[in-house]
Amino acid sequence: MSVIRALRNRPFIFFTIILLLKGALAWFVVFDDGPSWATVVTEIPFFWMVFCVIEWFATKRKFLYYMIVNLLLTVLYFAVLMYYKYYGVIVTYHALNQADKVTKVGDSTYSLIDPYYLLIFLDIVIIGIFMLRPKTVAKLKNIGMRKANRRVLLGAFSLSAVLCIFSIWPNHASMNEIKKAEGMGILNYEVYTIFADTAIDEEMIDKKDITQEAIDRQKGIQPPLVPAYYGADRGKNLIIVQMESFQNFLIGLKIDGQEITPNINKLAAENFHYDNFYTSVGSGTTSDAEYVVNTSLYVPRHEPAIQNYVDKALPSLPKLLGSNGYATATFHTNDISFWNRTELYKSLGWQKYYDKKFYGTEDHVAFGASDEVLFDKTIDKLEEMDRSEQPFYAMILSMSAHHPFNLPERKYKMDLPERFEGTLVGDYIRSQNYADYALGQFVEDLKARGLWDDSVILFYGDHQGLSLYALDNKEKDLMKEVMGRDYGYTDMFNVPLIMHAPGVTYPAKWEQTGGQIDILPTAANLLGVSLKDQIHFGEDLLNQTTNLLPMRHFLPTGSFINDTSMFLPGISYEDGTNYSVIDNSVDANGSTEDQYNRALKLLNLSDSYVKQLPDKDPNVGPIDGSQENESEPAASAGN
Repeated sequence: MSVIRALRNRPFIFFTIILLLKGALAWFVVFDDGPSWATVVTEIPFFWMVFCVIEWFATKRKFLYYMIVNLLLTVLYFAVLMYYKYYGVIVTYHALNQADKVTKVGDSTYSLIDPYYLLIFLDIVIIGIFMLRPKTVAKLKNIGMRKANRRVLLGAFSLSAVLCIFSIWPNHASMNEIKKAEGMGILNYEVYTIFADTAIDEEMIDKKDITQEAIDRQKGIQPPLVPAYYGADRGKNLIIVQMESFQNFLIGLKIDGQEITPNINKLAAENFHYDNFYTSVGSGTTSDAEYVVNTSLYVPRHEPAIQNYVDKALPSLPKLLGSNGYATATFHTNDISFWNRTELYKSLGWQKYYDKKFYGTEDHVAFGASDEVLFDKTIDKLEEMDRSEQPFYAMILSMSAHHPFNLPERKYKMDLPERFEGTLVGDYIRSQNYADYALGQFVEDLKARGLWDDSVILFYGDHQGLSLYALDNKEKDLMKEVMGRDYGYTDMFNVPLIMHAPGVTYPAKWEQTGGQIDILPTAANLLGVSLKDQIHFGEDLLNQTTNLLPMRHFLPTGSFINDTSMFLPGISYEDGTNYSVIDNSVDANGSTEDQYNRALKLLNLSDSYVKQLPDKDPNVGPIDGSQENESEPAASAGN
């Protein structure tokens, strides 16, 4: 009964201690230095402001209000833990728009939970058990019946509010969201983001000032007057294969003499392999990769592209090629409604799509039919499209190697060493080994059916599979064994690009920096399709050797990649850190402040450009390819 006695006599102090312990747990996970006196100074004033309001207004059911606040803040702290484990940033109210996705990727979400995270709910469970007893409920009803001294409450509230302001204001200008939250306190930061986003709008650049020349100037490039390889594959098909969670370190990797991705290794060895290539996605991950690759625009600041940007009539690769006589179609074994692809595909202008209705539920892996089913059914459609007089653009999204990499045993194609069993790293490697097997069969089918020599084919990873933030110590040791050094930021975001272009590519590894945003202009150049009237933020990798890639969401605002390093800002540029793209080591001279400012300017240009685009026609959209022979065609996206 000591718990009940404490609640009855000192709920203000009791819940302060309980919530401070939960705040300390969140600080331990998120911040490098863990909990400290800063935790007390920044978190407690927020609790006290809320508790003072309860004490001032509540005369009955005071305990209930304390418990509601305790539950709400507990859920918030828990969300901070979970979000950080995957995204590496502090969750904010923007993530509420993605809450419905959590239930649809349940296994992926649950895998992020460390058992000790659940201790954050321990007090709620214990008090809940006590509340099952009628006598206890009667005693809890009497908590706080005595009115508190209102002068003391007003003083405590005022002092707490001042302390919150003193925590927030000196840190509000920091570019690094993690450091900003550490300086402000997690709860103060959550409130600050709500008011800051509504009060401070990013400068909107006038549309007339958003020109390709202005973009190229910020990127530090000068397009050639006569681009090399322009139209070298004019009239060829374009096939883009987006490989789920595939990171570049897998290429050439052997574990105990066992080759992990033999088919992709062969592709990389026989074609152009861009070894220093990076993902450009945000919180929308796979769908963001589709967006970036097909628009050559950056993802939005806080939300996935499918949240707001799909309301716009986006310039895109499907529309560009469609206007140049191409048939276009996208292939994905999940339901088109997932991640709002229904609207994304309308905005991108796909003429047809093939989703779960086409592939069915046979041989289920992850969220749909296996990669073997994906490629087996897709190749028939590609062959059918190839029989037409017009060339085609097809985008194919694999999915079997999706986080948390729970590959069914029937799909195992390798013997995993014992030390890797039961780890995220081991599950990832085995899943990618299977994905490689399925992709290898697809490549052989492309060659057997005459599509290989008649198509430009690009293979790239969509986003990281092994989040640095989610690995425990054992898994970090395994990655150190795999990499030959510590696994770091540059490794996490480094995905491959493999390019097969008939008459152009040959066995070569390219070390120049590139990103998913560069795929559109590179493909357009090969196919001889002009981008003269289409704004794009990528560059043609066949005609440029220098690059500047702003990063978003998974890293602090102001992060970017240049030709030699990845830069992460601190409070500002001056206390930021450069990580070498070669070995992830700290490079004191890896970037310049001018590059930092230009990277931020590029993001502002992209955001301003999209916001000023006209809205799309909601009545125009792609045909469901699985239904095309069963009913009258729907309205086509056209050009």
